[in-house]
Amino acid sequence: MRANTSPTGLARLLIVVGLLISFTSITAAFLTPGPIWRYLIAAGCLVQFLGWMRHGARSRGGAR
Repeated sequence: MRANTSPTGLARLLIVVGLLISFTSITAAFLTPGPIWRYLIAAGCLVQFLGWMRHGARSRGGAR
């Protein structure tokens, strides 16, 4: 087991991009009307989820 358990590489990129999309969309949803922001919030959360799943698979060695 590795001592460093923080996400790296593609996992970190997906997590950060997902957070940025989600936070920006949440702010925009409060400031402007429109249902498109809800879809972008969900997409940002999905991207972040995929990043955490990628990180989990890497740190577990691919075992499920």
